[in-house]
Amino acid sequence: MIKKYILVLLIITGSIFAQDKKEEVKQNTWLPSGVASFNISQVSLSNWAKGGENSLAFGLIGNFGFKYYSAPWKFDNLLKVSFGKTKIGDQEFRTADNEIYMQNMLSYSFGWIVDPYFSNIFRSVLANGFDYSTEPILQTAAFFDPGYFQQGFGFTYQQFPNWNFRAGLGFKETITSKFNKYSDNPDTPQKIEKFKFETGIEAGIVGKAQLAENILFTTDLGLFSAFNELTVWDVRWDNTLTAKISNIFNVNFNVVVLYDKDQTLKTQLKEALQIGITYTLF
Repeated sequence: MIKKYILVLLIITGSIFAQDKKEEVKQNTWLPSGVASFNISQVSLSNWAKGGENSLAFGLIGNFGFKYYSAPWKFDNLLKVSFGKTKIGDQEFRTADNEIYMQNMLSYSFGWIVDPYFSNIFRSVLANGFDYSTEPILQTAAFFDPGYFQQGFGFTYQQFPNWNFRAGLGFKETITSKFNKYSDNPDTPQKIEKFKFETGIEAGIVGKAQLAENILFTTDLGLFSAFNELTVWDVRWDNTLTAKISNIFNVNFNVVVLYDKDQTLKTQLKEALQIGITYTLF
């Protein structure tokens, strides 16, 4: 199933470069963008013979960007915040979506085909995370526990409007407080490490394409492999299709593919289809 998702996303990504319109570049000006989405679903039953349970679910998503151009410098910033909870029957509210992700990239143009760059990525959860499949319920994460930072130095290819390809030397830091399994070195059982530093190779793709007048595709692929284990790659691939129904109502289909062996040896997949209110902040 996961391979099918990846294949579909690759086909979409590979077939849309020609559909991009040239991005207007304004020098020495901050270009902010911000879109907030809210969706909610609710079911209430009383004496319902067919059965079922009351349910309530809500989700909040914020996508923000800040760009600054001052030739030959270019500064791109992305911030994604998502949070959602679900309540079924007499259960307490359970977290269904929970992430903060920020990416910054500074590049310098020499007039070459590729430009040198420096990037920084931060990701963590916004609120406490739990594994609801266990009994009792097990907490697995908290804000900044773990917290991931990743820096990159290398070259970026930006010849396609609205698309950015990068590859270079990478550094990754994992910081924990209570949930040390993400940072601890199993080869030193006598000591618990709360900080983990890795050096390796990092690469990524960030882009967007207007597939139709009311349909926007965005993608963000991040890769990292440590030098001492180059056969294993950390992967985070976030893809979203947004269909605009009206001035305030949108349909969002989001697929996130994640692999990090420090979290689990299995590939993680999150798929969400959301219909709700979307408001452009700026």
